[in-house]
Amino acid sequence: MNVRLACLRVLQQIVQHGQNLDTALEEIIPQLDQARDQGLLQHLCYGVMRWYPQLEFLLGQLLHKPLKKKDADLRLLLLLGLYQLRFSRIPAHAAVGETVAVTQSLNKAWARGMVNAVLRNYQRQQPQLETKLTQDAPARTAHPAWLLTHLQQAWPGQWPAIVEANNTQAPMSLRVNQRQVSRDTYIKRLAAAGLEARAGDSGVILADPCPVEQLPGFAEGHISVQDIAAQLAAPLLDPQPGERILDACAAPGGKTAHLLEQQPDVQELVALDIEPSRLQRIAQNLTRQNLHATLLEGDAARPQSWWDGRLFDRILLDAPCSATGVIRRHPDIKLHRRQSDIPTLCATQHAMLLALWPLLKPGGSLLYATCSILPEENRQQVEHFLAAVDNARHDALPTGWGHAQSAGQQILPGEDDMDGFYYARLVKTS
Repeated sequence: MNVRLACLRVLQQIVQHGQNLDTALEEIIPQLDQARDQGLLQHLCYGVMRWYPQLEFLLGQLLHKPLKKKDADLRLLLLLGLYQLRFSRIPAHAAVGETVAVTQSLNKAWARGMVNAVLRNYQRQQPQLETKLTQDAPARTAHPAWLLTHLQQAWPGQWPAIVEANNTQAPMSLRVNQRQVSRDTYIKRLAAAGLEARAGDSGVILADPCPVEQLPGFAEGHISVQDIAAQLAAPLLDPQPGERILDACAAPGGKTAHLLEQQPDVQELVALDIEPSRLQRIAQNLTRQNLHATLLEGDAARPQSWWDGRLFDRILLDAPCSATGVIRRHPDIKLHRRQSDIPTLCATQHAMLLALWPLLKPGGSLLYATCSILPEENRQQVEHFLAAVDNARHDALPTGWGHAQSAGQQILPGEDDMDGFYYARLVKTS
């Protein structure tokens, strides 16, 4: 399959059918034989999603009248063409020619002239378009208006850095299983394999991303792909020998595995998730690393359907959230997330906190985590919970990273090469 046509098919799955970018790519990539084509496909798809609000604005300026609904594929094709001209290193003549050629594969040869004209007009009108772009904040920052407003209100001093980080490709970060190999030794192994890397807190940050198959020791469980911020969860929960631990909303299992790496002598670690397919992914990750946990299918907000009545010493609640802290890794969030989603997510988070709290032993700890940077899902959520129960207190976290909040710590996207994450530790007093 032609790379541009493959990209269009991925974009259609995302925009027209609501699929996420990673899943859509997984289905299309095998249809391209050459590694170079697969790499270009990923670059184009991620790029269009990352700059989607800006590309849409530009296309709106270039089209004399909106395309018909049945020509939604042409609209996406034009966005792909604009991305190549505006952001890629592909020569302009090749970007235009290859994009125009896709109209033939769509059986819309009549659109050849229109696609060519729009892309050529962009090249001619670029100075005027740049002026218009600077006057439209959502388009200029490539963020939906609702999210941009949220960020400006929540982080008045930091929002420009946040949007800049969101529009930048995240580094590939690795968690080293330090029971198998030290971080410094593994960095030397990477260098011997021709892969440049540097230390990042407890993990490793690659200079350039690569397929996991190229990473020495991956198949043996020596390392896992995990953002540095996500690697904070296990040490913050701090499991001890003989304890019973619950990892609620555990998929895909990175934090589950890290907890077991950090403390292999737990009595039991229960990994809970509501989706059977996601439990399979946890199982695959644990098998690769030769680790074991009790896998349970169930809703964290409804323990009566799965809990055996035995209390837990510690609970990790990595709650469902807006994922506004990981946009740089998942740029399609800009397209999929809606302002109306936030109250629903907040209600789910609160329900989970209230439901899981009775499962915790007196003196036990619950670590609340999200990959959101919105206060209503984080600081305000924890404050709301503390006001609702009389046997919980907030336990201050170690400093040296993130931004201390009235409750918990907030990491913003790109800070110390980390994703946006929030953590708060709660202790049960009785």
